[in-house]
Formats: sequence, structure tokens, C-alpha cells
Amino acid sequence: MTGTWLKSGDATTPAPLRLFCFAHAGGGGGFFRPWREPLLPQIEVCPVVLPGRETRVAEPAHRSMEELLDPLCAGLAPYLDRPYALFGHSTGAAIAYEVARRFQDDPARAPRRLLVSGRRAPHLAARRPPFAKLPDDDFLRVVAELGGTPEEVLRQRDLMRMFLPALRADFHLNENYRPLPGPRLRCPLSGFTGDRDPEVTPVELGLWRTTSDGPFRMRVYDGDHFYLAGLPEPLRSDLLQDLGQDLRETVS
Repeated sequence: MTGTWLKSGDATTPAPLRLFCFAHAGGGGGFFRPWREPLLPQIEVCPVVLPGRETRVAEPAHRSMEELLDPLCAGLAPYLDRPYALFGHSTGAAIAYEVARRFQDDPARAPRRLLVSGRRAPHLAARRPPFAKLPDDDFLRVVAELGGTPEEVLRQRDLMRMFLPALRADFHLNENYRPLPGPRLRCPLSGFTGDRDPEVTPVELGLWRTTSDGPFRMRVYDGDHFYLAGLPEPLRSDLLQDLGQDLRETVS
């Protein structure tokens, strides 16, 4: 499946740094499309397309981090030929974290920075009960309450049922995730959250600092779990600041 993890045309600009982005459970690469132009020419946004959604909707989605990580890292490896960072939101933060750890000990392919958003530190237990195994109607109701799925999609019940296997797989992966065996991070780490996010508190986000020996920086924005939708200007400015610092250190 090498080459299918990014959409055609991604990882092709001369930007000095690539930012691989991982969406929330049930989300896709399209969530990060509005980020592309505002971050060029310094940073090329490369949304990662996981099996079971968008152009890969016919492929079975992975139900565990253990199943996902090997093929994902093999698919990303050809694109790590220049400086890069990893951004993950919610479930995507856990995926980005495990990818960063996988490449941590390879000097030629280690990430410049891990950026995590809207998720508690990986060693913290979930705050709400699991719901991936609920009956269809109950499951879809909870998904709707979490937000992040457009209303026009939620109203199309037949469409939602077509996406049910991938949705359930995402939440199954999230609810059963525990940090995998692997090295401690050494790269810088940035944490982001909304001040009204029901999924994580600033204290819980701040505990990501315990996962890396590198420096940690945290920002809290006005907003809920999806404060980052569309790339608000404060977040854009902070991304350019953190990643610009990484690029300057690479050059020096």
C-alpha cells in the first residue's frame, strides 16, 4: 500500500518542512486541507489518509494501534527524505506519538517535533466509558454529540451506515489504545487544546511533557474540541513559530 497514505500531489512542494497530520476518530485528511495554503511556503501540510475513509473507503479500517503502525510507517517512510514534524488531533495524537517513537532512533528519519492536540497524555486512563460496541443508533448518537461530523452527513443515515465500520474501528482503536513498547521521545513537543474541550483539560494535556526529554510548549485557545477547524490565526502563528524554530536549528 506504499503511496496510498497521502493523496496524489502531496509531499511534492519545495517547502523545507513537511507536516504529516492525523485526524480525530472518524475524521479524514480533508479536515486539514484548509491548512495547506496558509502554511506554505515554509511548511507543506500532508494529511494522512488511513484505510476505510476518503480515497481508501473500500479498504478495511484498522481496529488497533498494533495493526495500524507497521503498514503506516512503511507507507510514510518514502516521504521522510526531508525535515518533518507530526501533528495529531485527539485519536490522531496517539497515532502521531507512536509514529514518532517508531522513527525516533533513526538519525536520518527522526521527527523534528511532535505536535499533539485535544488529547490527554497517553498514560492517562479514559474519562468516559467505551461506546464502540453500542448498537448502531446509540453509537451514531454519541458520535453526533462529540461533534466533528458535519450535520449534512449526520442527516444522511444511509451514508452514515456505510461509514459505520470505519467509525467503529477508529473508536475501538482509541478506546483500547495503550502506549506500545518503544523508546522515549527526545524531540521537542508542542501541545494544543481548546479552553472548553470536554475531552481534555490543560492539566491532562500538560502531562505530555513527561513523554519526551525535549522541551515542551503548551497553548490553550478559545474553543471546544474542534477549536482547530479551518486553522484559526492564533494557531497558524504558533505552528509557524514552533516549526520555524525547528527549521532554524536544522540549518544552524
